[in-house]
Amino acid sequence: MSDELKGKVAAVTGAASGIGLECAKTMLKAGATVFLVDRAEDKLKALCAELGPNARPLVVDLLNPASVNSMLPAILGEVGQLDIFHANAGAYIGGQVVEGDPDVWDRVLNLNVNAAFRSIHAVLPHMVERSTGDIIVTSSIAGLVPVVWEPIYTASKFAVQAFVHTVRRQVSKHGIRVGAVCPGPVVTALLDDWPKAKMDEALANGSLMQPIEVAEAVLFMLSRPRNVTIRDLVILPNSVDL
Repeated sequence: MSDELKGKVAAVTGAASGIGLECAKTMLKAGATVFLVDRAEDKLKALCAELGPNARPLVVDLLNPASVNSMLPAILGEVGQLDIFHANAGAYIGGQVVEGDPDVWDRVLNLNVNAAFRSIHAVLPHMVERSTGDIIVTSSIAGLVPVVWEPIYTASKFAVQAFVHTVRRQVSKHGIRVGAVCPGPVVTALLDDWPKAKMDEALANGSLMQPIEVAEAVLFMLSRPRNVTIRDLVILPNSVDL
């Protein structure tokens, strides 16, 4: 148990599984009250019952603007403040463009780009009013180095990186830090559509990380002195040569 985030209130989207869940757990262990934001109501309630009273379930459909707009009022109604917002929810898609389904692309782009931007927009006025806050976005190494296997996903993360860098510069004068954690491949459900041969190879050669490794990096970003911003934190398995 540590106390780096003692007294802080955080919200993590996509918190019912994977990176989001591990980040929520790590923030809880660091002393924060954490709202686990997801659309999976039953799973959220079960998880929060296990994680203790500082874990709060918050059902939000990030693809529904009205639902996103309800997020901050719900948090403030319970605890009165929000110090940390982690826009983590996202979807993955790889494959050849010529064989792709643009309707599937739309959902990936809406979640990775539009929903992330909208949810950040929803919490920023509160942080500006308080002259403090941290916004972390789960980006990807694919937002820095184009990955030929995943052009749609890569495009979404390049958009995320552009948003993080420009918004950070707009709101730094308000005492708000904005940064991106940019992991390489992580063992989560997002990789379910990887070809089996590609997954087997990655597991065999150690080129996949675990969600807890991303969560510990996020805690590092959040626990820096307030005069320091970690703009981009890239985390790669040793076997990935980029």
